Formats: sequence, C-alpha cells, structure tokens
Amino acid sequence: MSHHPSRLEDQFLTRRQLLSRVGMGFGAIGLAQVAGAAGINSTSPFAIRSSHFAPKAKRVVHLFMNGGPSHVDTFDPKPELTKMDGQKLPNMLKTERPTGAGLKSPYSFKKYGQSGLEVSQLFDKVASQHADDLCVIRSMHADVPNHEPSLGLMNCGDGRLHRPSLGSWITYGLGTENQNLPGYISMCPGGMPVRRAKNWQSAFLPSIYQGTYINTEHTSVEKLVEYVKNSSLDLKQQRRQLDLLHELNAEHLKARQNDAQLEARVQSYELAYRMQMEATDAFDIEKEPESVREMYGVKPGSEGAFARQCLIARRLLERGVRFLQLWTGEGQPWDNHDEILDHVPLARRTDQPIAALMTDLKQRGLFDETLLIWGGEFGRTPAVELPTPGSNAGKQRGRDHNHHGFTMWLSGGGIKGGQAYGATDPFGFQAVENPVHVRDLHATILKVLGFDHETFTYRYAGLDFRLTSVTEHAKVIPELLA
Repeated sequence: MSHHPSRLEDQFLTRRQLLSRVGMGFGAIGLAQVAGAAGINSTSPFAIRSSHFAPKAKRVVHLFMNGGPSHVDTFDPKPELTKMDGQKLPNMLKTERPTGAGLKSPYSFKKYGQSGLEVSQLFDKVASQHADDLCVIRSMHADVPNHEPSLGLMNCGDGRLHRPSLGSWITYGLGTENQNLPGYISMCPGGMPVRRAKNWQSAFLPSIYQGTYINTEHTSVEKLVEYVKNSSLDLKQQRRQLDLLHELNAEHLKARQNDAQLEARVQSYELAYRMQMEATDAFDIEKEPESVREMYGVKPGSEGAFARQCLIARRLLERGVRFLQLWTGEGQPWDNHDEILDHVPLARRTDQPIAALMTDLKQRGLFDETLLIWGGEFGRTPAVELPTPGSNAGKQRGRDHNHHGFTMWLSGGGIKGGQAYGATDPFGFQAVENPVHVRDLHATILKVLGFDHETFTYRYAGLDFRLTSVTEHAKVIPELLA
C-alpha cells in the first residue's frame, strides 16, 4: 500500500497508454496464467523456467581459448603434415596473410583412454584423465579469418550484427537456480578480451541477462567483485534505502509501461544487495582445502589466474549459476603468429585446471548435468606465416588465422564422449568430413539444454530472432549426443 495520497493525474490515461493497455492486456493475462501453471515466479527475471523438452545438462562452462589455438598442435594430429614439413602444401585456400611451406607440429601426439583418442602432449592431463569423456569436433569451420567477427559468431551467432550472446540466450531461457548471484558470469584475467563486453552482451534481450564480468587477476573478493560490500551502511540500512528506491521506481514504471531498461536497473539493485551475502563466500577460494587448490594448480599472481577461475567456477556451479565463461586472458593470448612454441605456457596454465575441474565435478556429482565447451574463435594454418613488409610477423615458426577448419571439444551432460567427429584434410587446413559450422554447434548446445533452436525465439522489431539466425540454415549434430 502506498504511503502517499493519490494524485488526480494518476486517475487518467493518455490515448497512447489506453491503446497500449487494451491491446496488450489480454496477452499479459495469458502470460501470467502460463507462468503460474509452470510454477514460475514472474516477478524475477532469473526465475527457473522450463525448456522445450527434458534437458541433458542444466548448466554450462565455456572454456574460451581466445586468440585461436592451433588444432594441428592440440587435438588434430596430422602425420602427413609432418612428412611435408618445409614443403609447399597442395590445395591451400586463401588466408588473411601470405603463408609459406608446411610446418609440422613440434609436439608429439599419443592415444589416450579406452577410446584411443589422439591428443597432443600440450593437454596431457586432460587427455590422460578424461579422454573417454571428450567429444572432439575436428571439422569446425567459421566465416572469416578475423578475430572480431569470429568472436561475434562464436559468442553471439553473428559476426556483424548486434545480437544476444549464447550465455544471455540460455539464462533468458532457463533462468538460474540462485537468485543471489548473476545467472551468467564471464571471467577473464588482466582485462577484457578483444571485442570486450560485446562478447557477453544481451543486445535486444532484457539487460539483466548480460554477462557479469569478473577480472580474476585479482585474488581478494573485494577486488574481484567491486563494491561487494557497502562501507558506510549496514544491511538493514541498505534494505530500507532499497525499499524506498523500489517504491519510487515502481511509480516511475507505471507511467512508462514497464520499460525493460528500467526494470533491469531495478533488478540489478536488488541483485547487488543480495550478492553481498553470497558472493563473498562463493568467490573466496581460500575456504577450499589446500589439497584442492593444489589439484587445480592455484598459484599467486597472473600465472595462477586461470586455475583460480576454474576453482571459482566449480564453487559457482555448486551454487546454481547457469552459465560460466572462462577466458584465458586479456586480448588474444593464443594468437601466436610468430612462434607456435608460445602455445606451451598457455597450455601449461590451462591443462591442469581444466582436468581438475572435470575431476572435481565428477566427484561432486555435477559432471553429468554440466556441459563443458572448449575452443577458440578459429584455428591456425598448417603452413608457416610469411613475414609481411614492415612487420616481424611470421619470423620464426608462427601460424596465421584459419577459419576453414579447426577443433573444439564438448564434454559432460548429454555428450557422447571418447570420440573424434569429422575431419580436416590430411594437412589440417579445411574441414572436409562432416563439417560443423558454428551455428550447428549452437543448435546442438541448445538441444543438450532442452531447446529446439528453431522455435527458441525472441520477438524484436517485428521479427522472431533466434541464436542460430533466421536467414542461415543450422542443424543439430545427433552424433555428438549421448
């Protein structure tokens, strides 16, 4: 009940307001009935929602190797490339920069697990402990060999236009199991990757579904989550302040037909208040036993940032966060144009934590309900990159961008592990067997989470948009599913 007397102007509607309420009122009533039948608390945008059919996975961890790791040096062995080392390769397609002779991988591959999956020594811990859980897609392909559009395609389903990210779609569709934490968190140490917040944007979806960025270079909770604690007011005082603000905003919303941006702002205030109690605990990995921190390879400083991310991820998954994205660092760390041996320190910082995360999820009974995605925005060429005038690029043993063929892997809930699906040509340049476009990957991910990608839509500007595009054909890959 309002504490203020009614105002005369509140008793009248403008012509625009009248038409709006009459035209949309019955739809709102119908929506409320559907929401009530599904057990949804419609007052919360993060309320748990039902998908189209029973999901195989309930949460997602996207291990993003930004910059483009080389598939022929990690998960796609090419003995023919070794034979052609230093020689001109046949059937080379156009790349972003000039390339020269074939460049064999300096890393050895071997078979792991009962499946005999071949993996490079760079990811020995992941392969030796979890090879039979990996579904390695060796026939991925994208549209262009440039970071920004390829990051847009991988994260948002479109390389050019302003579209909602995968995490935003999933959080919008499923809600989240913890109302005191963001449903979608993106962690990256040292600063943001290329394309910055556009990688986790909500675009035309309600703003509350945008990813929350965390700089995991920091170790203290107060720096990890800025302003997580109020230094001047206690929780009781903040609650009174927030209640007053909510009442004022509610009045403001009435006159503006529940403006989506204002609603998102109101929800963000509420979430920030609730996070003071939950986030402090969730992000504090010092509460983990030393043996667990050692298993993940947690170290002080930037060297241990990705390990901290993986351990924080497990703690957040336990608390019901829906979608987590773990980046390998600011910019594009895997973009090794000059020397492919630069993959070594990157793999060293990620191999052990990823293996530990998978082991930890299995031990806690979370693995079978969690989808893990590993990969970058594209791969790298099997031929050496040539120097360009005025640049030192390609001076030694570097590889250029390659969108024609690259590798990603899936694991966890709903995925058929212990297999390699599709193939690139004998040298690793182009996807030739069972090619999988990024949109096919997105369609398959949505399938695992219980959505039909063709009917999972959001109406905006008179069109029913979807993650997998309304103008391009995308398909679910059934061979990847358990």
